[in-house]
Amino acid sequence: MYDILPVLGSGLVISGALLLAIAIAPVWKIFRQLPAGGLRYSWGFLILLILIFIAGYIVYAKFSSVQFTQPLDLVVPIIFFGGAIFVFVVCSLSLRTTRDIMQNYALKQENITDSLMEIFNRRYLDRRLNDETERAINYSHPLSIFLIDIDHFKQINDSYGHQIGDQVLKYIAQLLKRSIRESDVLARYGGEEFVVILPRTQVSTSYQLAERLRHLVADYVLTLPKEADKDSLSLAVTVSVGVAGLTPDCKNSHCLIEKADKALYQAKQSGRNRVVMSELNNIDRNLIEAHKPE
Repeated sequence: MYDILPVLGSGLVISGALLLAIAIAPVWKIFRQLPAGGLRYSWGFLILLILIFIAGYIVYAKFSSVQFTQPLDLVVPIIFFGGAIFVFVVCSLSLRTTRDIMQNYALKQENITDSLMEIFNRRYLDRRLNDETERAINYSHPLSIFLIDIDHFKQINDSYGHQIGDQVLKYIAQLLKRSIRESDVLARYGGEEFVVILPRTQVSTSYQLAERLRHLVADYVLTLPKEADKDSLSLAVTVSVGVAGLTPDCKNSHCLIEKADKALYQAKQSGRNRVVMSELNNIDRNLIEAHKPE
């Protein structure tokens, strides 16, 4: 009966080493998906530890002085094998959990992102604006928004077709996204309209930021790539912007949007390619006048 003990002991250790080798595969998949940084280095260190364990298992199996002559001699090989099973299960579950988290994150992003413009959609905008408004009121922080509209967008669709119009929307959305501050939130409001939420920002500062964005868009020549049998197309696009902020008589997101929309309407009526502020007080008006470009 004891003749099988040496084979069983060595078999448990070698099997453990094989399980550890298999466990590297899910860890490697996680490692490859991570960007460079501390977390990626940590998973890389785990791979190195597993390789060290595998070497230790092999050395033990080959050079161990234990002859496996009695059942108690199998305690260490059993522990080795159990440890390998533990590592394999943990690594496999880590990969499955990572995939589930990434899938859920992707679904969440699809749910709150406009597929064409790759910015936040109206659903997310409504929720986030409500949250930011409540937070601003509760903590007595300023809050303001832009409502941005692409000037004469219908003419672009009528002249060049809706595919070109979609490309213009995407280019402008990405230009705005790259140009706003990290704390600001850009979302599609509807059609060719965008909303930028500016937490903890006074309306006078918002006006200056809106003017900077307006100039940025106006100075940007949009060049669309060539298509079959067509030359590349260059378009000059401008935007009109309505700016509004929380005031004692405007303390909810609906009022903010309504005020910004009225200011945007005034910008369009005044000739487009301009920024209009809703209901300026004297302090904000003086600040804006002082910072207006020559």
